[in-house]
Amino acid sequence: MANQIVWCDIPVLNLDRAIKFYSALLGAEVKKQEFPGTIVGILPHKDGEVGGCLFASEQEKPTDKGVMIYLNANGRLDDALAGVAINGGKVIQPKHAIGPFGFRAIILDSEGNRVALHSD
Repeated sequence: MANQIVWCDIPVLNLDRAIKFYSALLGAEVKKQEFPGTIVGILPHKDGEVGGCLFASEQEKPTDKGVMIYLNANGRLDDALAGVAINGGKVIQPKHAIGPFGFRAIILDSEGNRVALHSD
């Protein structure tokens, strides 16, 4: 097993707004995709890599509590942080060192989810 985490679902209130937010932060297009009974935003990843999606649901809502997903902002953490507020998010904890594991910043996304952005 190459990765302990294989996928993540990020709940959103407004799928189009969230797709715009994450596309701006990640510097790559989040693609809207329709499946039977639902439409999601697929986070950028290649086949065989860990991936995830944005989804709207009546049962699951965004939260700033609970599990925190770390998204790859390697080499572009400063650019990603510059786009947080202008895309409807909020920086909770600015860029800071996390020992030998590089740097992270903690944000609230446009939907109210707490997410970490990570870079070496």
